[in-house]
Formats: sequence, structure tokens, C-alpha cells
Amino acid sequence: MTEIALELKNVSKRIKNKEIIKDVSFQIKQGEVFGFVGPNGAGKTTTIRMMVGLMKITEGDIRIVGKSIQTDYSEAIREVGAIVENPEMYPFLTGRKNLEQFARMVPGTTKERIEEVVQLVGLKKVINDRVGGYSLGMRQRLGIAQALLHKPSILILDEPTNGLDPSGMKEIRQYIRTLAEKENVSVIVSSHLLSEIELMCDRIGVIKNGSLIAVEDVEKNRKIEDSDISEYIISVSNAETAKAHLDSLDESLFVETADETILKTAMKREQIPAVLKELLNNNINVYEVQAAKGTLEDKFFDLIGENVIE
Repeated sequence: MTEIALELKNVSKRIKNKEIIKDVSFQIKQGEVFGFVGPNGAGKTTTIRMMVGLMKITEGDIRIVGKSIQTDYSEAIREVGAIVENPEMYPFLTGRKNLEQFARMVPGTTKERIEEVVQLVGLKKVINDRVGGYSLGMRQRLGIAQALLHKPSILILDEPTNGLDPSGMKEIRQYIRTLAEKENVSVIVSSHLLSEIELMCDRIGVIKNGSLIAVEDVEKNRKIEDSDISEYIISVSNAETAKAHLDSLDESLFVETADETILKTAMKREQIPAVLKELLNNNINVYEVQAAKGTLEDKFFDLIGENVIE
């Protein structure tokens, strides 16, 4: 059974009677790369601040490897590493000296651990060079190395590819996947670059106006796009009840609820009659069946109702 690295339970945040984050709940599995996207002002940064204890939760709880960020902050936060946009380093020191300075703040960090993270992020050849001569991509990798020194279970990266050229983006993407697959670190990536998020993530959560409006499985979407299976949007009287019936009807069906009355299903065209029959026989009204078209990016734009994710 896959362990849950991080869990948000009905998290809300109010500031001066204004609800900024509205009853957000989701889980992140161990060794998973989870993308967190949404428009400016959607609540990404506020949610991340609550994850790391920099902002108080109004209602709900956040648990990191089972430890509450509210009642057991010190223990919970030890499991987290984070960098926000461009990590700040001492440019006049070498990469190694920078890591040694950070290691002084983390009791028990050995020289062997420094060597491990240097190897992991691919900086062995330049680790003894001054950081002032590093490219932006190298500084990002050094920032990730610094965040990994204390062996966290969760790594939170806010805009890790911001300002990088295509080559640099590919490098960071590869190291993020390596961390998840070889080190079993759960990585949360917040970004406005949806194409990059799609390439590096296992699942993607979409937040808008403080509410989590969808969680998409990237791999399932890829399989759907590469097969004779199509995605359909079904408007029904009760989405949760309808999903329960369809889940028991056929294990090959991919079914999820988009809201209280909308189902998203992935199936072959010949399965449609059986699906409709199952719903109608169980007194679930079906108002519309529509074939979904377009790329995963189009689906997110449809969800957000805007032309861009900023």
C-alpha cells in the first residue's frame, strides 16, 4: 500500500472575514510528483505557505507523513525541503562552501551527505567553482541540493523552471523525476508553465478562486490519448451516485466527478449504451453526453474558464 506523504484535510483560510482558501482536501503519495497550477490569485502560494507553517490555518489540518503541521510543527517540518523561485546563495563562495554553510544549520549533516546530494543533482564537476559563475540552471540545482540535505520526505518547489532556457528546463525536469523515482521523495511543483508540469508530474491539481476544482492523473490521460478510448462528459442528476454505479459496472472504465452533476469518463464508443442503461436503470437522470476534445492543456483551460494560467 502506497504511503501518504502529505494530506490536506478540509483546509480553509480566512483573512478579515474573506475566505481565501475554501475547504481544500487532497493527498500526495510517497514518491509522487504532484503539480499545483492555477491563475494568479487562485491560492497556490497561500496553500504552500500553510503547508510549511508560514501561515496559520483557519480550519482543517495539514499532515506531513502523518504529523500535524499545527500540533506537531517541529516534527512535521523536518520532513519538508523547499525552494521558492531563484534560490539565494553566496555568490563569492563555491557551491560546496554554500552547502557546508547550510549544513551547519542542520545538525547531523555529514560530508558524505553533501557528496550524495551533489552527485544526485549532477553538480560534481562545478561544485568547487564560485556560485557567481553558475548559470541559472546550476543555481536551481544547487538550491535543490540544499533543500535535500536533511533528507526530507517532501520537496516543495515554487516555479523551479522560472527563467530557464529549454535545456535548463529539461535538466531540472530530469532531476525532479530522479528524486521521485530513485529517492522516493514526494515533490510538489507549483508553476504557471502547464506544458512543463505535464511532462514532469504524475498528477496535477488545479486551484481556482481558493477551491480545488480538479485533480488530473497525467498518465491516465496519456493512455487515453494514445488508445481508441475517448473521454466523455456526462451531465447527470447525482455525480457521486452515478460514479459508484459505473465503478461497479466495469473496472476498465475511468470515471471521476468534476462537480455535483458532471461526470468525466474514459471509454470506448461501444461502451456508451451500457453506461447509459446502467445509470437510467438506477434512477439517475442523464441530461447530456458530450465527447471531450482537445489536449490536456485544453481541458485545464476549460476548467479554469480562462485563456491562460498565470
